Amino acid sequence: MKKRNYIWLVLLVAGTVLVLLRHNNVISWGDSAAATYRNEKGLIFGTMYSITYEHNKSLRIEIDKELERFDASLSMFNDSSIISRINRNEDITVDSLFSKVFRQAMRISEATNGCFDITVAPLVNAWGFGFTENISPTNTKIDSLLHIVGWQKVQLTNEGKVIKEDPRIMLDCSAIAKGYAVDVIAALLKSKGVQNYMVDIGGEVDVAGVNPSGGMWRIGINKPEDDPLSRNQSLQSILEVSGVGIATSGNYRNFYYKDGMKYAHTIDPKTGYPVQHSILSSTVIANDCMTADAYSTAFMVMGLEKAKVLVENHPEIEAYFIFSDEKGDFQTYMTDGMKKYVTD
Repeated sequence: MKKRNYIWLVLLVAGTVLVLLRHNNVISWGDSAAATYRNEKGLIFGTMYSITYEHNKSLRIEIDKELERFDASLSMFNDSSIISRINRNEDITVDSLFSKVFRQAMRISEATNGCFDITVAPLVNAWGFGFTENISPTNTKIDSLLHIVGWQKVQLTNEGKVIKEDPRIMLDCSAIAKGYAVDVIAALLKSKGVQNYMVDIGGEVDVAGVNPSGGMWRIGINKPEDDPLSRNQSLQSILEVSGVGIATSGNYRNFYYKDGMKYAHTIDPKTGYPVQHSILSSTVIANDCMTADAYSTAFMVMGLEKAKVLVENHPEIEAYFIFSDEKGDFQTYMTDGMKKYVTD
């Protein structure tokens, strides 16, 4: 039988990953070419997931069970989840999933001097990017909300209780939880003997082994052009990776205009306002997707120069930034370690 030649390309954009199977210039969605490669799709955390893996049977039931467990712990879209109940100040003991995410969030908040902060929820909501509706709050409103924002104002006890300095403090783990969900599913696949897989949950990715064509997984980083409907998929660069977690954050797809002003969804927890830095897209590679997820968001808050300093002092992560120069043209910066993944 004549072997068919397939090229796998994963388009990594802010909050969205598109898994495309190309053959004879035809793009199709769905399962892979090899019979032993399977693809599971669905919804979690208000976003889509796509899991491609090589196994002799479907693991859909096991995958769904893990995602349901995660949804019950950390989903902002689930009123009965642990994080939702914490935000309502109910007396509840957290589970291991919540505990792992919370403690890693605190470590990264400390490492980034508070640029990453899961207590930013009231500000995100006030600007219309969260789980409640509001748009363009007043300066007075922002000032009042800053009093209940700050990662050091919330703690997790050894007994699994969340302690807040103020009951109005609300948590939003969306900038780290999806990454950890990817890690949890990747761990599940490994426990079932899966060596080749790609796990994508809402744009956060973990890859291992080889793709259905037998090559490295190819990750396409989109150009950060204003495109809220994701119609433009032109690429800035392509990465070839395996055995890593990857996440991209950007402000070029989640924004709105009001009174002639553009408001991006990344909120600076220190100022209370949407960031206005030159970084348009931040892609991070790490050993685990949770870490990549959190740092990609933190770098959007920090801005280019501070982000460059931090990432150069953290050899466990690699970064690729797309930013605009004084003329408004796209420019790129990447760590030395990132260069080995770039194919073009």
